[in-house]
Amino acid sequence: MEVIDHPKHGSIIYHPSLLPRHRGASAINWTLIHGDKKGGFTVFWADDGLDTGPILLQRECDVEPNDTVNTIYKRFLFPEGVKGTVEAVRLIAEGKAQRIPQPEEGATYECIQKKENSKIDWNQSAEAIHNWIRGNDKVPGAWAEVDGQKVTFYGSTLIDNGVAANGRPLEICGASRPGMVTKAGLVLFGNDGGALLVKNIQFEDGKMITASQYFSAGASATVVLTEEEKAFAEQMRVWPSILTNVGQIEDSTDFFKSGAASMDVVRLVEEVKLCASSCQLQNEDIYMNTTFQDFIQMCVRKLRGEDDEEELIVDYVEKNINNMTVKMPHQLFINGEFVDAEGGKTYKTINPCDGMAICDVSLAQISDVDKAVAAAKEAFEEQEWGKMNPRDRGRLLYKLADLMEQHQEELATIEAIDSGAVYTLALKTHVGMSIQTFRYFAGWCDKIQGSTIPINQARPNRNLCFTRKEPIGVCAIVIPWNYPLMMLAWKTAACLAAGNTVVLKPAQVTPLTALKFAELASRAGLPKGVINILPGSGSLVGQRLSDHPDVRKLGFTGSTEIGKQIMKSCAVSNLKKVSLELGGKSPLIIFADCDMDKAVRMGMSSVFFNKGENCIAAGRLFVEESIHDQFVKKVVEEVKKMKIGDPLDRCTDHGPQNHKAHLDKLVEFCQFGVKEGAVLVCGGHALQRPGFFFEPTVFTNVQDHMYIAKEESFGPVMIISKFKSGEIDEVLRSANATEYGLASGVFTKDISKALYVSERLNAGTVFVNTYNKTDVATPFGGFKQSGFGKDLGKTTLSF
Repeated sequence: MEVIDHPKHGSIIYHPSLLPRHRGASAINWTLIHGDKKGGFTVFWADDGLDTGPILLQRECDVEPNDTVNTIYKRFLFPEGVKGTVEAVRLIAEGKAQRIPQPEEGATYECIQKKENSKIDWNQSAEAIHNWIRGNDKVPGAWAEVDGQKVTFYGSTLIDNGVAANGRPLEICGASRPGMVTKAGLVLFGNDGGALLVKNIQFEDGKMITASQYFSAGASATVVLTEEEKAFAEQMRVWPSILTNVGQIEDSTDFFKSGAASMDVVRLVEEVKLCASSCQLQNEDIYMNTTFQDFIQMCVRKLRGEDDEEELIVDYVEKNINNMTVKMPHQLFINGEFVDAEGGKTYKTINPCDGMAICDVSLAQISDVDKAVAAAKEAFEEQEWGKMNPRDRGRLLYKLADLMEQHQEELATIEAIDSGAVYTLALKTHVGMSIQTFRYFAGWCDKIQGSTIPINQARPNRNLCFTRKEPIGVCAIVIPWNYPLMMLAWKTAACLAAGNTVVLKPAQVTPLTALKFAELASRAGLPKGVINILPGSGSLVGQRLSDHPDVRKLGFTGSTEIGKQIMKSCAVSNLKKVSLELGGKSPLIIFADCDMDKAVRMGMSSVFFNKGENCIAAGRLFVEESIHDQFVKKVVEEVKKMKIGDPLDRCTDHGPQNHKAHLDKLVEFCQFGVKEGAVLVCGGHALQRPGFFFEPTVFTNVQDHMYIAKEESFGPVMIISKFKSGEIDEVLRSANATEYGLASGVFTKDISKALYVSERLNAGTVFVNTYNKTDVATPFGGFKQSGFGKDLGKTTLSF
């Protein structure tokens, strides 16, 4: 007490319990063992008792059913504990700190948890057994006698609504019935008939295995190391620095039998991290791979990205391109597996840069669609995804985003060769925004909330109405070919964040990044059936998804014509919800008082961004007559500077159009313009070289009645019309004289004019003095024949 009282203001202590509920060093363990619904921490004034000093402040949190000491510390006790301690010091400094005497009522004095008293009592409910295991998880570990030795259980989760455990029985001393070793883990039973699932088990010698491998431990195939990996293995032979009493480390040397303890595990994890920062280990990895050979095999699998609990088998197409080896899955992805289409049907996906085939891709058939929808339905209604805590769902989406970031160069390369996107743009936008989208919606997973609504009351009754936002079920997604990965992310991330499952049809001409995404989603730990990818034709796969009675919503981005057909099919089939992002003819009005250089720069971007294959591309520019000629001259000067070529060349500005049919359409579009009297200032032709290259094109003198003034080119074609000074309402009438309403823009330094024009432009998005600025937090979508519903932003979670 002399030491405690020495500081001027005394001493305070942080304690991981809502005192006086649990006192002692194992307080947080007992919070879980007792199944408390609330936990938290206390900052109290130190005294000479056992955690009995006056309370200064407390903070509480919900305790989730599958929480462990680790998860509560990471989520709440550590980050909020730091804040709470800082707040306590501030209150003391300001003279506002409380001293609330601790009551004796409700206080507990449980023992410190040690291995000898953490044996499982099987004569209790499944929930109580689960609480005992998770309360002792990590340290000291709950154990039972199995096959004559102490076996410790880790990673317990309750199984809802009973369980049909198909597996091999395991006799456990004292248990009410044998456990069951299944593919998912070890199923244990309480005396109430309830069940729980254990993920990992540890033997007396320190060896830890996944519980599903109890009867087959050591049966996994050995990884053959490359020369580089052999050198890496020798570099990681760091055990001598930990086990100083061990001489030469052989492949069979066992970490724990050589004298290692739990603290040495921490040291080994940190030493390996110094040798190879990309090899991120957990303590369990050491316990589950105790010999040096097993340890090295595990590290190499992690470095290769092959450390999944259940091995994902991928038949890659490998190409050495863009200074890397690109590994591309090419089969359908259904229920967590890459599989061939019915009948082994395939088609060739083409590199638009040279017109040559990249690889054969499985071509989905109707039966494949039905299998994928059935898998998605089961994952939603029966499997863990439908029961998962939203915060855990968010954790998986964050992990998926991290994996996408780790593979961003590979994804961007695949996007470049499959869609023709310039690599640098693919890296920044196609892939970069996809990663941002998944991170954004991962953060929404546990924040999707309903509301309370005031309702009339008839006394003496007191009525309360509240709403809940629930996932809808199986969502079908049909995406276009201009942003293959980004369109997948825009739609899929929101669906998954809300708790739905997905069956996605990528565009037939650009399937490869979607299939790579499926691989990364599986490696991130998303359960089987949550994501299913079906390359195939729209007329077959897309139509079947529209008609399928088990699909509850369909999201589509593409042409207005196809959108109308989809909407009709969805209505006739089962009135499934529909979200459509369709065609556009976005007007951009440029006034004489604009910043000319910026208007030219952003005007170029509004048309030529992503080779003009951009849903919000400015389909028609209206330029005030006093600056018209100057604007056109500057634009043509910039167009002539653009480098057209290989999208993997870092200096390329303009890559090939996506596919041959689209190139032919652009040629025909420009021929219409010339025929109707528009002035072709530059471009308008396909380049005479391999691949599907089209010249950036500029038309002037475009009149309202012309075909190119009304229809979307979806390519690098700038359509310029002139309007007279002061005729704002007239140019607005021409700008709005379209059945589309996706995007628009205005350039002017006059804020009043900008507001006036933006209010009257009929479009879902109006850009002011900029263009093409989308953000993951901003809702995106149109109206009229540009569709309805929103992508991105909080709003999309309600559609």
